[in-house]
Amino acid sequence: MKKKHLYIILVILAAINVFLPQGSFLPISPAQELPASKPVLAFVNATIMLILYGGLGFIGLKLSQKLGFADIWDSRVTNKQRFLIPALVGIAIGVFFFFADIILSQFHTLGPLPHPPFPTSLVASAVAGIGEEIIFRLFFISFWVWLISFVILKRRWQNQIFWIIAILSALAFAFGHIPSVMILFGLNAVNEFPPALLSEIILLNGVLSIFAAYYFRKFGLSCSSWHTFLDRCNMACLLFAFLK
Repeated sequence: MKKKHLYIILVILAAINVFLPQGSFLPISPAQELPASKPVLAFVNATIMLILYGGLGFIGLKLSQKLGFADIWDSRVTNKQRFLIPALVGIAIGVFFFFADIILSQFHTLGPLPHPPFPTSLVASAVAGIGEEIIFRLFFISFWVWLISFVILKRRWQNQIFWIIAILSALAFAFGHIPSVMILFGLNAVNEFPPALLSEIILLNGVLSIFAAYYFRKFGLSCSSWHTFLDRCNMACLLFAFLK
């Protein structure tokens, strides 16, 4: 039953997030209308999370079990391993991200990376912590490691393949944020990206992904989701306090 908890939380939070204040995070002026009413958007968000993330998550879960990765709520994992260690590392990485963003934003004219206002940032961090881990860790890593190591290479070199796929997952995770960053900064093409901003997106998301991949395999999806949530939440809260 616990395996369903993360999916239920993801669906509920994705719907709630629609009703929370977005501040200047979304490039929509008060005069502009949403494409549909908020209840409809909330329903669509929840449905997408339930079908897409639920389907890919189910496949990833079955494959990760075949590979011997830690289960979502693995009984062999202690609360210290599942919550305390990733929390401390996630907070430390969030602080690093905060200062890295401030430093790297000095090398272009667009300014620091935008984040939702509080308390929306908490919900957005939770949705990202669960949703992104399902797609880029539970499904992406499990599928490719299973296909290459388990099927093609007949269960050989799993550890080496895991880290290669973890790096590819980190790159996919980083580049997957480019479209949303383009929207937030009003960029029309990738070639409009300042090199410093592009480097920041790859660096920050890449570092987060490598740690998350390790925690996912070692301690389970609940651990990597907690790590990602605290990292993003900590960075968002620091930026909110700094820019207020």
